[in-house]
Amino acid sequence: MLYLKSIELMGFKSFGKKTELVFGSRISSIVGPNGSGKSNVAEGFRFVLGEQSMKSMRSKKGEDLIWGGSPALARQNRASVKVVFDNSKRLLDIDFGEVVIERVVYRDGQNEYVLNGTQVRLKDVIRLLAGANIGGSGYQIISQGEADRILNASPRERREMVEDALGLKLYQHKKAESERKLEETGNNIEKTKSLRREIGPHLTFLRIQVEKIEKARELKEALAAKLSEYLARENAWITQEDARLKEEVQSLDEELRDISAKLQEARSKRTHGGSGTLSELQSKIVQCEAKLTDARGRSGEIARELGRAEGALERNDVMVEQIVTVPHVRGFARELDSAIEEIERNDDLQQVRNILAHLRIRIRSFVDGLTGAAPVTNAEAKREVDDLNTKLERVQAEQNRITSEIDGLRSKMAETREEGFAAERDIVGLEATHREVESKKNAFNAARATVATLRLRFEEEVREGIALIGAAVHAWDKNEIPPGALSEDRSNQEKRRRETERLKIKIEESGIGNGDAVVREFKQTKERDEFLARELEDLEKSAASLKEIIAELEKTIDIRFTEGLKQINVALHDFFQKLFGGGEAKLRIEEPHRPSRQGLDVEDGDEEDEMVEEEELYAGLSISVSLPRKKIRGLEVLSGGERALTSIALIFSMTQVNPPPFLILDETDAALDEANSKRYADMIKELGQKSQLIVITHNRATMAAAGELYGVTMGHDGVSKLLSVKLEEAERVAK
Repeated sequence: MLYLKSIELMGFKSFGKKTELVFGSRISSIVGPNGSGKSNVAEGFRFVLGEQSMKSMRSKKGEDLIWGGSPALARQNRASVKVVFDNSKRLLDIDFGEVVIERVVYRDGQNEYVLNGTQVRLKDVIRLLAGANIGGSGYQIISQGEADRILNASPRERREMVEDALGLKLYQHKKAESERKLEETGNNIEKTKSLRREIGPHLTFLRIQVEKIEKARELKEALAAKLSEYLARENAWITQEDARLKEEVQSLDEELRDISAKLQEARSKRTHGGSGTLSELQSKIVQCEAKLTDARGRSGEIARELGRAEGALERNDVMVEQIVTVPHVRGFARELDSAIEEIERNDDLQQVRNILAHLRIRIRSFVDGLTGAAPVTNAEAKREVDDLNTKLERVQAEQNRITSEIDGLRSKMAETREEGFAAERDIVGLEATHREVESKKNAFNAARATVATLRLRFEEEVREGIALIGAAVHAWDKNEIPPGALSEDRSNQEKRRRETERLKIKIEESGIGNGDAVVREFKQTKERDEFLARELEDLEKSAASLKEIIAELEKTIDIRFTEGLKQINVALHDFFQKLFGGGEAKLRIEEPHRPSRQGLDVEDGDEEDEMVEEEELYAGLSISVSLPRKKIRGLEVLSGGERALTSIALIFSMTQVNPPPFLILDETDAALDEANSKRYADMIKELGQKSQLIVITHNRATMAAAGELYGVTMGHDGVSKLLSVKLEEAERVAK
């Protein structure tokens, strides 16, 4: 099964242009002259698989990995390497048939990791690869000049390489992650304990305050009960008393209005029967008496004229014929007739008017002549007597009427005086009653003012109650009127008020106030302390669980390491004998080196224990070598070729226990002679049965073992180029 499908380099080191290597054979060989850039392919694998050491990729900083430019091709601002895995058998723990991992580096040193088109973290890539026994560094990628790195490594580093080869890297990551979490948990435990120590004194102080508040709260509850009853009774009494007094005042107002109306009526009677009305009556009497005197005077004059007229009537016997002469009348008649004829004849209106005016004068003169010169006749004298009698009767009737009117006015005047006296008596009585009612009203108003003062005091007591016990004071408004609240003696209510005042004073003397803020802070602090206690318990459980996990991981690592080491030693024995034609090589677990206690102070005991524990946990690996036909036991006396063969045997044996999906070998056969190169090639073919191999080599025997060749060249532009030859296809064609 070929897990590694291809690798693509773009702008990475000497690969300035996009270059893709597709692997279709179990063994692929990359060849080319020195300096052509073939080792950059191995470093590209290191890069994309998460290598963080620039030194391992022959660079100092991330910018050195990016194509720097040449006269033919400008420099680039980013370098990327993309590797494609066939994941049809779920080599990688991800639900994709093909997995593409890409790493990009920019000139500012920033790195990006992309998994199937989604940007991820380096940690995610390392964990995914570790589950498939793939890593960016370690034994499966042997760079140029690092063939004997496992021989030169320290025992502890050598053990780490073997653990990596045995697939224990995932467990190591889990262990490291658990240790990191354990350390963080330990720090959190200390922080939590520190926080609890910090809030402990404050919590104690708040608890004392809350106890005081609870006592004050009990007082408040007692106050609430007493104050509720007191306020309910007081409100009921004030409401009833104010309504009663208001009703009394309204009744007195109506009575005062009635009295005022009666008083006004009495004063009106007094006014009409008083000096004004009497004066009018007196004036009318005077007027009537004056009229009576005048009537009496006229009556006397008429009586005297009547006496003269009656005496004249007795003496007078003259007739009308005796008075008027006939010639004179006839002459006047002729004159009238002549004037009338002239009027009849004359058509001139003005002349007619003149004639009529003359006639008027003549008629007046004729009449005046008759009246002035003629004596009074007997008939005329009789008529005068009759007229005077009539006038006298009228004057006497008027005298009687005036006398009767004067009598009536005098009677009415007497009645008016009597009514005035009665009205005055009524006014005096009504004014006294008015003053009495007004006094009662003032008394009731004063009582209402007292009740209003009690209402103000009541409202102030409600406000004080709200300030002391909060909204609970409103309970009085919801309760029914207590029995006897409207009829009991006020001294009982005053006693209740004094009791509530004493409770108020005690609450105020406690100095706590409502204490809600303190209680709230105590609850919050207590809840925080309880939360921290639970958190501490959880952290301690978590720490214990992590310790168990670490112990279990260490046990698993130790068991697998021990079993794997046995299998590696078996394979190492076989590979070593194949390469050297005999002899023996073996990996051994060194005994932990305990530091000497000499020169250590007592205070350093804890640090020493940690060092000893670490050395015991990471006991290193040593290599014992026995060459055929030579008395050589140590690595120090091996020649370069012997060291190369030993390291190759060790590397190949490590791959047999837990074969990685692929191996990348960069000129690990450079130091081998022709005979050993053939043995190396045979071993390559054997390894190719279990792992996919990418071999960078100059050795022909190694090239012959490969199924496909990639040739890397470099032109004048400094860019690495790729040529490929499919040897397996060529063989099939040749056959």
